Amino acid sequence: MIFDSYALTLASSSPSNLFMNTMAFWTFVLLGSMCIGGFFMMRKFLKVLPKADGKSKLDWQNHWVETSRHLWTDEAKAFLDQLVEPVPGPFRDIAKHSIAAEIGRIAVEDHATEVSRDHCIKGYIIATPKRDNKFLVKFLEKNKIDYMPYKHLINK
Repeated sequence: MIFDSYALTLASSSPSNLFMNTMAFWTFVLLGSMCIGGFFMMRKFLKVLPKADGKSKLDWQNHWVETSRHLWTDEAKAFLDQLVEPVPGPFRDIAKHSIAAEIGRIAVEDHATEVSRDHCIKGYIIATPKRDNKFLVKFLEKNKIDYMPYKHLINK
């Protein structure tokens, strides 16, 4: 008899508020994480879609990196590493690739024999998203890099 009434009380009692609040908290954390991950996956997906010319943005980046590979000197590579220093670690390789593609495009279109410091600065400014121009200027000034010839490319 005693066991029957005890089992009945356990079956009829609801979960504690602490448990329910913990479940609600983790539900929001997981949903938020999935939304953030989905946002970045969608951005990557949009970069892979072909444009009117049949090539995607990533295809063009790879094309310019490969086309300009022989133009890169050790000094230019070291300067590129310095330019991508402020980018957070997990995103640094992707940023370096897209900036190198823009620098390579500029150097190839200028018919240069090698990638110069000016190509690097101009490509860095063009490849940097407009929303980050404030940080770009702060970084260039902090490292005493003359960007005045390309100031017209920066929209503060």
